[in-house]
Amino acid sequence: GAGRMMLDQARRLLAPSRRSDVPPFMVMDVMAAAARLEAAGRHVIHMEVGQPAAPAPRTAIEAARAALDRPIAYTEALGLPSLRARIARHYGEVHNLAIDPERVAVTTGSSGAFVLAFLSLFELGARVAIANPGYPPYRHILTALGCEPVLIPTSDATRWAITGAALIAAHREKPLQGLLVASPANPTGTMMSGDALSQLIAVAQAEGIRVISDEIYHGLDYAFPAETAAAFSENVTVINSFSKYFCMTGWRIGWLLLPPSLVRSVERLQQNLAISVPALSQVAAQAAFDGRDEMDAVKHGYEENRRILTQGLPGAGLDKFLPVDGAFYLYADISRYSDDSFDFASRMLQEAHVAATPGVDFDPVDGRHFVRFSYAGSAAEMRDAVTRIHDWLNR
Repeated sequence: GAGRMMLDQARRLLAPSRRSDVPPFMVMDVMAAAARLEAAGRHVIHMEVGQPAAPAPRTAIEAARAALDRPIAYTEALGLPSLRARIARHYGEVHNLAIDPERVAVTTGSSGAFVLAFLSLFELGARVAIANPGYPPYRHILTALGCEPVLIPTSDATRWAITGAALIAAHREKPLQGLLVASPANPTGTMMSGDALSQLIAVAQAEGIRVISDEIYHGLDYAFPAETAAAFSENVTVINSFSKYFCMTGWRIGWLLLPPSLVRSVERLQQNLAISVPALSQVAAQAAFDGRDEMDAVKHGYEENRRILTQGLPGAGLDKFLPVDGAFYLYADISRYSDDSFDFASRMLQEAHVAATPGVDFDPVDGRHFVRFSYAGSAAEMRDAVTRIHDWLNR
């Protein structure tokens, strides 16, 4: 009796909350399995994680090094004014847009930006539309914050993007409060044209649906130039980061470009949730903009990797994949070989020593037919991967 009472009490005190019961981000589990193989002396080609192999720009590292001689202190909640101004200027340089630095909030990567954006834009229970397939933490963060992700299926017919018609159909079924779009998208690497993006934003805003544009892969566009949602409306919340184009994943630094009416609420949230973003990362990020030549060289490397895979994989047996427009992902249809992408990816890792992410991580509906390959590594690794996959699928 007493034992059971103690057990019940412990359960009441220590059981995790229901809101914390989010699925794992599976790619992290694949990384762990690959690391175990490497510990056993195998050479694994890492195509599972969306992480540049290149370091941060030299300019960023030098600025961080110099900053170490001074105290690393709190900054203003919205970020160093000089960094906010530099981010605003970036929109002028790349998109010819005049942006008020007051609209910029510095965040801990795009991940921190999602938390701040969702909290400032949406009430509890808000229904937010996201494309399926899509980046898993969108769903998981929304769920943890008490919102409801609404998956909108995409397909070849709509070039793997949410259309105004699909959005309206979902909204008529049950009202939506938000829409999150990403171009270039993860896991597909597929992009929306400027026309498609501006039309979707117009349709959403006419219905009172708040729009967030995840632009973390901007700068990594190959098929055509990526356009920022900020060009089409001041009322879109834009999220970007130094993680992908600037190769600064572990520095955990990104930003929000906010509608003017949301700036103060995001500032108050940031004051309470984080005080400020790591100051060292902010100093490095500001200097990263001076390293664009270096980063463009890295981008050309991805472009070569993309060529190796799009030309080599069809001959290896993977001849169906989504348009490889941008980012550094190739989303391959493996339904010829398996209807269990988790099993397929596990076997490919164990037998061919190529790590990739199963589509079920990105798409609970059709993801069992797809695997995501990240091509952020070296050209030699990409060629090796094509050979390994060929030999494994054709043994």
